[in-house]
Formats: sequence, C-alpha cells, structure tokens
Amino acid sequence: MESPQVSVPVPGPPPAAGAPVKVVVVVASVREGRLAPDVAGWFTALAGRRDDLGLDVVDVADHALPGSLDAQDPVAAALRPRLAAAEAFVLIVPEYNRSVPGPLKTLIDSFQAEWEAKPVGFVSYGLSLAGGVRAVEHLRQVFAEFHAVSMKDAVLFPRILDHYDAQGRFPAEPEGAEAAAKLLLDQLLWWARALRDAKSVRPYGS
Repeated sequence: MESPQVSVPVPGPPPAAGAPVKVVVVVASVREGRLAPDVAGWFTALAGRRDDLGLDVVDVADHALPGSLDAQDPVAAALRPRLAAAEAFVLIVPEYNRSVPGPLKTLIDSFQAEWEAKPVGFVSYGLSLAGGVRAVEHLRQVFAEFHAVSMKDAVLFPRILDHYDAQGRFPAEPEGAEAAAKLLLDQLLWWARALRDAKSVRPYGS
C-alpha cells in the first residue's frame, strides 16, 4: 500500500487569543454546470458578516492536483501555506454516487499535517432527500485519520434544485439554512479557539 508523502508546514507565530479565526472554505465540485459556486457564494456571504472569523476560499476546480500525490507538485506547494495557516475548515461538498467527489479526495490525500488537529465543518447538497449526508459521513472517517474534529451539525440541502427560486436565486428560503449555518460556525469557532489555546501551551504532536 502506497503511503502519501508527509509534508510538515513551518509554523508561524501563533495568532493572538482574540484574533479572528482563519477559516478555509473548500469548494469541492469540479464538474461542468456545478452548483457548488452558488452554495459557496451563499455561505461565504453569510460567514463574511461575522467579525470573529477571516475567510479564504480554495476552489478545487482551480487547483488540479496530480494522481501521484507528489508533495513537491507546484500546485500542492502553492496551496500548502494557505491550508497550513487555517485554524478551521468548511467543505462545500456535493454527494456523488453516495460518496465524495474524486478531486476532493485527491486534494485531501495530497496533504497531511495541514489538516491535523483542526475542526472541520460541512455544507452538503445532493439531488436526493439525503442532502449529501452520505458524502459527509465518508469525510468524517477520512478526517478522523488526521485527528481533525468534525462538527456534529452540518448544513444540508436535500433536493438541491428545489432550493432555487423562479429567478434562479439560491437559496429560495434562506431562514432555515442561515440558522443551520450559524450553528455550524458557532461550533466551528468554539473548537478552533479551544485548539488554538491548547496548541499555545503544547504544539500538537509534541
């Protein structure tokens, strides 16, 4: 069984205790005609209203990674400091055939230390009533390998096409989705701050 090359990011100065939490939003779909940009645009606009976090958006479609998972690949090298700087992640992920998009799995497998001991939240969608939950459950298992903390509550959009109004605006009824997103972000930031404080006393793995 082939083992991925391990990358160890050089740690920078720890953020101040009250500093906004650095959250990387990963847009996971690369298919032509994808809906992920609509979902991501809604979520980042909502999250951007808060002053307790800072956002960086990584679109998998803009960062094609090789199947070799070469740690020295220039795309991976460019992404590494952005992922390493994150204190938390939110994945915008569709469900494909009861699982996750292949390019997302490649991106995850191309890194290791960058994910470790960080909280991860999920915003998922699908064409069925499941709302992408099967993709989320697979990702929970994947991120457990990195000792990452998956948020219990996720934002789910079942039958995603029903969440567009007649003018193509998303989501058509935002109130419930906004409440779910607030709950997700509140949990995510609690864990991010708790882990920030813990790492300031003892770096992870030491």
